[in-house]
Amino acid sequence: MTEFWLISAPGEKTCQQTWDKLMAATTRTNNLSTNHKFSIPDLKVGTLDVLVGLSDELAKLDSFVESVVKKVAQYMADVLEDSRDKVQENLLANGVDLVTYITRFQWDMAKYPIKQSLKNISEIISKQVTQIDNDLKARASAYNNLKGNLQNLERKNAGSLLTRSLADIVKKEDFVLDSEYLITMLVVVPKTNYPDWQKTYETLAEMVVPRSSNLLFEDSDSGLFSVTLFRKAIDDFKHKARENKFTVRDFQYNEEEMKADKEEMTRLSTDKKKQFSAMDIPGLNLSQQEYYPYVYYKIDCNLLDFKV
Repeated sequence: MTEFWLISAPGEKTCQQTWDKLMAATTRTNNLSTNHKFSIPDLKVGTLDVLVGLSDELAKLDSFVESVVKKVAQYMADVLEDSRDKVQENLLANGVDLVTYITRFQWDMAKYPIKQSLKNISEIISKQVTQIDNDLKARASAYNNLKGNLQNLERKNAGSLLTRSLADIVKKEDFVLDSEYLITMLVVVPKTNYPDWQKTYETLAEMVVPRSSNLLFEDSDSGLFSVTLFRKAIDDFKHKARENKFTVRDFQYNEEEMKADKEEMTRLSTDKKKQFSAMDIPGLNLSQQEYYPYVYYKIDCNLLDFKV
């Protein structure tokens, strides 16, 4: 991160003489800095009493603007997530990087008319930054809600077979559907208990269809088996399965619900990605807003900024 200082230099007869003296002292003999003119128009300074009266307000405005700028940068880092290293290149002011913006700074006469008093200009900045802060809070809240909902869905599709969603594992052909008498159950069996399952599942309850069990999926600890039985034997089968450390998952194959869940996941993921492109908050101009509180300390010639 490049560091910038805004300084006011004691005036010579002309601003150019002051600039030449600064350049000679900091660059030509010892290469202490790279200097740039920071052009500030002639503002309506008013009386000393007005400046003194504004000093406290400007200090508060300075702190507020800085906090909002940092929140914007943090929000962008949150949205970029795994690409946080790209935050700096995406923090732009008027479409250019911050270094270019600062070193080629131009006062926006339309937004901040120099015919206005310093107090009015500071109030304009305060209102704009307050609006930015409010917009940012709303966007951050929406993003966090999206992120939370997406994480909840992702958690359902990951983790143990005892708790995760089975919608992306099973297929239609794994089930006996639309039968008045038969139903297919899904059972989670620890890998160490595979032999016990194969030996006992047909006798866990009456009316279990022989040789109907198939291994559908495995994770590191367990396997997901299907088994077909008569509906009237469901309760008895669940009870006996639990006694044998087999876990019956409550799952009904419903294509419409499964499709809706997948579409919801896709929608949330897409909306989450859109949050970055939605970073164009009306009125936001990072460098400009950050440095405006300092321009009121202008003395007879241009303020100068240099990096150390």
